Amino acid sequence: MENLSHEYLKKPDWLRIKLPRAGDYATMKEVSGRRSLHTICESGLCPNKAECWGAGTATFMILGDICTRNCRFCNVKTGRPLPPDPDESQRVADAIRSMGVKHCVITSVDRDDLPDGGASVWAATIRAVKEASPETTIETLIPDFKGDTNSLQQIIEAGPEVISHNLETVKRMTPEVRSAARYDRSLKVLRYIAGHSGIRTKSGIMLGLGETEEEILETMDDLLEAKCQVITIGQYLQPTRTHLPVQRYVHPDDFRRYGEIARQKGFLFAESAPLVRSSYHAEKHV
Repeated sequence: MENLSHEYLKKPDWLRIKLPRAGDYATMKEVSGRRSLHTICESGLCPNKAECWGAGTATFMILGDICTRNCRFCNVKTGRPLPPDPDESQRVADAIRSMGVKHCVITSVDRDDLPDGGASVWAATIRAVKEASPETTIETLIPDFKGDTNSLQQIIEAGPEVISHNLETVKRMTPEVRSAARYDRSLKVLRYIAGHSGIRTKSGIMLGLGETEEEILETMDDLLEAKCQVITIGQYLQPTRTHLPVQRYVHPDDFRRYGEIARQKGFLFAESAPLVRSSYHAEKHV
């Protein structure tokens, strides 16, 4: 990776995070805290909590809050996770019902310690949500499950409306940015889902880590070749000083241009702006 110094770029004036409205924030914190649930909105320091919660969209993180991988862009804790909680799936479903969530995104930490990567818990959670809140649509933002098709098949058979798996960055930079994931394996995951289901597929990348424009466009082409239908493109923001530094802040005009290019290339939806994250406008991608 280019220029991995510890010089920190000043955030430009146009990069401002909107604070969540007090009512929405308090409700989410109260319900998730009371049910001992984790949200990537909190763990991932997502800048879009206000807009997503206001639109009736919430993102829940299952299988605990400790990841077995140590990606250099991610703020989620790493270490030795606890065993899966057998009641977690029902608690997530009950929370979604009680909050009146219209569209939920379910994601998880990587659980490389489990034989199926946690796929059985994923499937149980999807089914529990469908039973508890039939009107709620579901997007699953899944790990790669080390490419295991049996695990992927469990997700497919549970029947979410959208299955998302993020590339996060361009091919050249994947070994530096993602601790155990592989660029080609992630493409195979998306290709398998597209080829074995009628479920909409989605992926996301971050900009500002040192990638070139040519690499960004090549990544779009690779995703389209894997039959990915939705792409999200956002600015990488360094969570702490121990994470990878930002190499550049991409101007909003360039983000708009990348979004236009993505749509011209053939993506059904392309969300591209500095503060776009995986779940941004997720309710529209169904």
